[in-house]
Amino acid sequence: MLDKTNLVAFLPTTDYARARAFFEGVLGLSFRSQDDFALVMDANGIMLRISKVPDFAAKPYTILGWQVTDIDDVAAALSARGVSFERYGFLEQDALGVWTAPSGDRVAWFKDPDGNVLSLSQHV
Repeated sequence: MLDKTNLVAFLPTTDYARARAFFEGVLGLSFRSQDDFALVMDANGIMLRISKVPDFAAKPYTILGWQVTDIDDVAAALSARGVSFERYGFLEQDALGVWTAPSGDRVAWFKDPDGNVLSLSQHV
């Protein structure tokens, strides 16, 4: 039933201006609209609704990610734009912060201004 419909992604924020600056200015998503309910960004045809919440504590796990074809290029480009990739002591990550899973899939994590954990992944 829902397999033929578009997904809508949601993220919390405490500051619309800061979120827009990051998602539009740093990550390159397109701004669509903003009202009292959400800041709406376009993520390659997927609607990302960033909702303002009064009280928010970020979770320590990934809540949104992008599948990319060349994680090294994307991670380097984001680093050049000021994105800091997370380092986890229990994973072996390369100089860019990319971890290679036993399957060969590769993942790198970073945070938005609200502390939401986001990821890049390249799958084999």
